Amino acid sequence: MPNSTLSPNSSVPPNSAVPPNSSVSPTRSGNLLVDFYDRLPEVIARCVPDPSPVADPVVFSPGFALPALDDAVRGFLSVATAQWQPVGEYRGHRVTLLDLTGNPGTNTTKTYASLLIVARAVEHIRRTGRPVMIVSPTSANKGVALRDAVLRALDAGLVGPEQLRVVTLAPQTGRHKLRASRLSTDPALRALNPQLLYMGKEPEAVKSLAREYVREHAGTLHRTRGLDMWFSLELSNYTVADASRALFEQRVDPIGAAARPRVHAHAVSSAFGLLGYHAGRSLLEDTGEASAATRPASLLVQHLATPDMVLSLRAAAGAAPSLPAYPLDPASGLFRRAGDDPRFPAVTYDPGEVLDATFYTHRPVTSGPMNEIIARFGGDGIVVSLAECVARYPYLRTWLGAALPLLPADFRTLREWSTVMAFTGVTNAIDRGLVAPGREVVVHGTGCYADGDLEPLCGDGLVEVADVADIAAAVR
Repeated sequence: MPNSTLSPNSSVPPNSAVPPNSSVSPTRSGNLLVDFYDRLPEVIARCVPDPSPVADPVVFSPGFALPALDDAVRGFLSVATAQWQPVGEYRGHRVTLLDLTGNPGTNTTKTYASLLIVARAVEHIRRTGRPVMIVSPTSANKGVALRDAVLRALDAGLVGPEQLRVVTLAPQTGRHKLRASRLSTDPALRALNPQLLYMGKEPEAVKSLAREYVREHAGTLHRTRGLDMWFSLELSNYTVADASRALFEQRVDPIGAAARPRVHAHAVSSAFGLLGYHAGRSLLEDTGEASAATRPASLLVQHLATPDMVLSLRAAAGAAPSLPAYPLDPASGLFRRAGDDPRFPAVTYDPGEVLDATFYTHRPVTSGPMNEIIARFGGDGIVVSLAECVARYPYLRTWLGAALPLLPADFRTLREWSTVMAFTGVTNAIDRGLVAPGREVVVHGTGCYADGDLEPLCGDGLVEVADVADIAAAVR
């Protein structure tokens, strides 16, 4: 592989930069939920101000009690796997992939939180006898994972189909990510668990639309059917599961034993996963198992359509809270960045491009907490373009090889770009001097799948909606 250099202001990253060191440590695996099930009460106590159930139908929560870890629950949670995969070095930085895509039913990190959400619903149903209907907006992946978790609970015999249901609302921009399963092919299950597709122009509107549906209809369904409707898109529902990433890291590669400081890189929309990781680190530090002095820095990776967390971080540092201009370069046909801020793409095919519809959140409320973590423990943010990801793609696929077998030869078939975005952001950040020399880098591989990894959800499996009335008509 050719060894070429890349300056911070290069227009397009080369297909190959610096070959990674071929000597790597063995991969270590675990189950993020089963292995740390006994520690989840500690995590819940840290992340949740009040873990008690909430009975009010409009803001219902089943609480955070979990079922006993018997054989059936173990089987249900068996797909919550993770792999710690050292992949060599890049320009003097040891790089490790934290692979969170092992569940073939999702191929994303949303597996962990969805399994815990469903486990809590199961415990509520067993305790009270009341059925639960989970309602969640989603760009796509959260909904896919919730549907997978509900089906796993049914198949494990934890509950019956009339006891636990899920309604997910995705924008049409996420249609290509939605997956068929028995929840969509079985007519009875399809009626109980509709996948709704919002046909409006603004993808993020699914959040307010789903909330409005719950506000208007939860009380009625509670009275008339005895049904507890749960709007599950809340930060604590995700940080509890994601905190186990830090516990896993401490078990397989504790930072205190590392020769160099570490940075964790993550493609983000709202950074639920990275906030969960830091919650887990806080727990380890409070119990004396780790030191705050070795807390890793954070590298946020975003795309041009929703760069809000990087812009917020830059604004907190006194920089202009806006993207640089991208005038057209007639010679190449590419749009080139005006100015020399290395945190933004050097070039792009389109300044308004949506690299991956997974990342659709504007002005996330999580920017403040993430800014505080980075101010205390270090880190940065970087925005990547599709042009940069495409230029890096052959190099990344060759480098990662068996560590990321889901990367297809033809990038045009890739439906989930999260992990490619993260690695592109890391290599760009290292090349541009945004990562301190010698730091180890852990890349959270949060999503990767292509055409052949899923059966698309289409036809009768999708219900198109435009407003609350349409949702109400679809939910039986």
